[in-house]
Amino acid sequence: MKIALFPGSFDPITIAHVDIVTRSLPLFDKIVVGIGLNSSKQNLLSPDKREEIVKSVFASYPTIEVRAYEGLTIDFCKQINASYMLRGIRSTGDFEYERAIAQINKTMLPSAETILLLSQPEYSAISSTIVRDILRNNGDVSQFVPKEALPFLKL
Repeated sequence: MKIALFPGSFDPITIAHVDIVTRSLPLFDKIVVGIGLNSSKQNLLSPDKREEIVKSVFASYPTIEVRAYEGLTIDFCKQINASYMLRGIRSTGDFEYERAIAQINKTMLPSAETILLLSQPEYSAISSTIVRDILRNNGDVSQFVPKEALPFLKL
């Protein structure tokens, strides 16, 4: 079984994240959207709320599972038997960052491959960081997040 992990903080999930996952569905038997929890990070949404939102977004996809995890992403890959890590890249800066992480992960777990998908051009400016800033300033994020997330994002 080909299992891929799509890790991230998803604080909040964006339409760009959803696009990467849904475009990847034909490549894998199962995709685990892994919500990485980092207690040293200042998040906008609680871990429970992020998990609830992401589960609601992918509720109609039987081959997508949503799970929160702590610790090293590579350790979570081992735990769920994922042979692939899925990442989206928007720019050359993203590529350089993801390449370095992929190379370290490959050293730590040689059986795991990182798959990098280019974001769609119309999504390349969308990031959770920008969406968080819009939310903190009471702006309208409806064009940047999946519709299923909107009821959860009333801050």
